[in-house]
Amino acid sequence: MRYIPLSSLMPGMVVGRNLYDIQQNLLLRKGKIVKDEYIKKIEALGFQGIYIADKNTEDIEIRDVISDSLRKKALTSVKGSFMSLAQNEVGKKSKVKMASIKEVITNIVDDIINNKDLMVNLIDLKTYDDYTYYHCVNVAVLSIVMGINYGLNKQKLIELGLGAVLHDVGKMFVDKDILNKEDVLEKEEYDYIKKHTEFGYRYLKETFDIPMSSYVSVLQHHERLDGTGYPNQCKGKEVTLFARIIAIADVYDALISNRSYRTALLPSEAIEYLMGNGDAFDTELIKLFITKIAPYPIGVTVQLSNGFIGVVKENFEDACLRPKVKIIKGVDDHKIKPYTINLRDDASYRNLTIVSLC
Repeated sequence: MRYIPLSSLMPGMVVGRNLYDIQQNLLLRKGKIVKDEYIKKIEALGFQGIYIADKNTEDIEIRDVISDSLRKKALTSVKGSFMSLAQNEVGKKSKVKMASIKEVITNIVDDIINNKDLMVNLIDLKTYDDYTYYHCVNVAVLSIVMGINYGLNKQKLIELGLGAVLHDVGKMFVDKDILNKEDVLEKEEYDYIKKHTEFGYRYLKETFDIPMSSYVSVLQHHERLDGTGYPNQCKGKEVTLFARIIAIADVYDALISNRSYRTALLPSEAIEYLMGNGDAFDTELIKLFITKIAPYPIGVTVQLSNGFIGVVKENFEDACLRPKVKIIKGVDDHKIKPYTINLRDDASYRNLTIVSLC
């Protein structure tokens, strides 16, 4: 199985993994033959691409740190809770929703602990309309992965996960016309959107019985260590550990996401961005982050510096830019018998690098 971006998706390809919308309605079933109308539909929904099955990549297994079923449950829970807030359904109903989120976060922590040897292979199938909910779940997963690498115990991981999955809850109180505006924001509009951190902090603090560390991280997740963030221009260790972790996860997932106003960056480019902004982010946490987040996720098609095309088959924590790659095409799409190379361990390939995604 391999991932195909929408720009390379062609009629006749075979769907390799079920594709769902956020309501968990099945859009494309595994084994379906791709048609023109399917491509137009998933493009309209804002998907970046899909997984396909073919003979050359039958042996490539794509596993993530949480199960597909748990990710679906998390998305449903987060959307239900946020929609409840948007409709001002506070009180008892909202507390029931918070119990659901706490349960989901606990299950995510357990899943990641059980799969802690896996790297995060995040080619996420977000849609434009439901971006916020996918984003919040992804930020929770990425934050918990970092928290485990940092050495946090299970209770602290749950508190971190709560802050991460709720980090953007304040946007439910921001005018949607401004929040979803595709044109350049006026200064007053941008300043208003930045208030979402305070809106979320106050709402969580005043409405729910959740740890202080969780709602303070919601307030601070846009603070930067050099004092350039908001709302309080905190510096250095004035920014809590949870907020420093969530800030990295938040920026990374936002950068690799397609939005209506810009195209997603590649995972490798997003990692480069974080590494190049060490004054703003915690450099020690970034070092932990890049050992668990694959710049070239399993299943993506890459071009090597010798012109050959391959599909990433396995990643290594100690050499994130040097994965195991299954070569499927020669130079200029020349047909070859597929074979696997190990860019980390095989000395004969040390002069080869990955130059782009296909």
